[in-house]
This record gives sequence, structure tokens and C-alpha cells, in this order.
Amino acid sequence: MQGQEFWVFGYGSLLWKPGFAFAERQLATLQGFHRSFCMASVHYRGTPERPGLVLALEAREGAECRGVGFRVTAEQGPDVLAYLRKRELVSAAYLEKWLKIRLADGRVVPALCYVIDSTHGQYRGGLSLPEQAEIIAAAAGNTGPNDAYLFNTVAHLAELGINDPEMETLADMVRAARRDRP
Repeated sequence: MQGQEFWVFGYGSLLWKPGFAFAERQLATLQGFHRSFCMASVHYRGTPERPGLVLALEAREGAECRGVGFRVTAEQGPDVLAYLRKRELVSAAYLEKWLKIRLADGRVVPALCYVIDSTHGQYRGGLSLPEQAEIIAAAAGNTGPNDAYLFNTVAHLAELGINDPEMETLADMVRAARRDRP
């Protein structure tokens, strides 16, 4: 996509903190993947001694993930790519992929997506919601508490009109786990 405009798909923290200039933003859907707390965070929302969990796109048959597509102009492109690679590829647990998303206006466009590498040591697929809640309630890293990441994402999904019952349940479980701590 060098020298051309392109789209970036946001499904987690990019919803509330993109950190880059974009020309357009639309609701979008990615087929075949779901939003999942399946990546251990040892940099941003946890530490090597006490990893947190962050969201990743995880492949799953029949799944779909609703999020936001950000259109980046050709002029913005080099800076946006450099920024995203520094932010998202810090530990190589994400794979950078070009996947097709459907925009709210009906167009289908290729978009830059960050997908979990299920062979990477930070992959934590298969954790139950209670296990995820326990980790998220206790972890913190360089960019703050892990639960703030979850709560910000849930709030912005609601603001965008995106219904994600699993994320809402997880947020309720984290709040309960925090109340139970001394």
C-alpha cells in the first residue's frame, strides 16, 4: 500500500486512542475473527513478572468483529505505518495482515489489521472469562492499569453502538473482582 491511501481496522484501544491522523472514520466489520483478550501484555498493561491481557484479533470460524475503519491518505501513510508498527509490533505477538473489512456505507476495502500470532509465547487463547477477569483486575503496566484498558474499550464500543456482550460481562466480572480485593 506504499504511496496509496489505505484503511486501518480498530477493534480495541485504537477505538479510543488511535494516535494517528486519519481522513475518515466509519464503523466496520471484519469476518472470520473475534475481539479476544488472548495476548499477554508485558509492556503496556502488565509486566514480565505480572502480565496483563490485551485484545487481539483471533481467527474463529463464523465469527465477526465490529469496530472502526480509519482511512489514511497516501500523504499520511508513511507516518501512520511507522507509528503503528512501533506501537503494535513491540513484541512481535501481532501479525500485520491486510484483510477485507466491510464499511458502514457498504464498501468492502482492504485494511491493515493486527492479528494474534497463536504460536507466539504471549498468546493466551482459551482462558475462561473468570480467568481473564482475575488477570485484568490485578495487572498494570507502563500505560496504566489493565482494567482501564478494558473499561475504555467497553465504553467506546457502547458509544459507537457496538454490542459486545462478552466484553460487557468481562467488565462486570473485573469490577466484582476488584471489589473483592482487600
